[in-house]
Amino acid sequence: MTDLDRLAAEKYVLLTTFRKDGSAVPTPVWAVRDGDSLAVWTAADSGKVKRIRRDGTVTVAPCDVRGRPRGTAVPGHAVLSSAEETKRVRDLIKRKYRLLGRLSLLGSRLRRGERGTIGIRISVQE
Repeated sequence: MTDLDRLAAEKYVLLTTFRKDGSAVPTPVWAVRDGDSLAVWTAADSGKVKRIRRDGTVTVAPCDVRGRPRGTAVPGHAVLSSAEETKRVRDLIKRKYRLLGRLSLLGSRLRRGERGTIGIRISVQE
């Protein structure tokens, strides 16, 4: 099983982005497989989006809901998704996380609107 397969099968992954000073900022997120990459979905104005916009260097590790790592972190490179790609990520989240995913997406759309969230595509370095 590849790192990508293992991470895509997890309920939560710990996405770690890096500040300008190099300090790590870990965040537990839902993740889905999107072709040869991992995809996550988040608020468009979040700190992780700003950090990825500046530098796409990330690590990804399996974790629990509170962000406690449950495995080894894997290096990767993250890029922000277009509106079309973000829609696909939302659909994949609905499929994987079922009712909870649908409710989370609905609540987010009501609070932030369609443009208030963005997909992040992560290429995992095997």
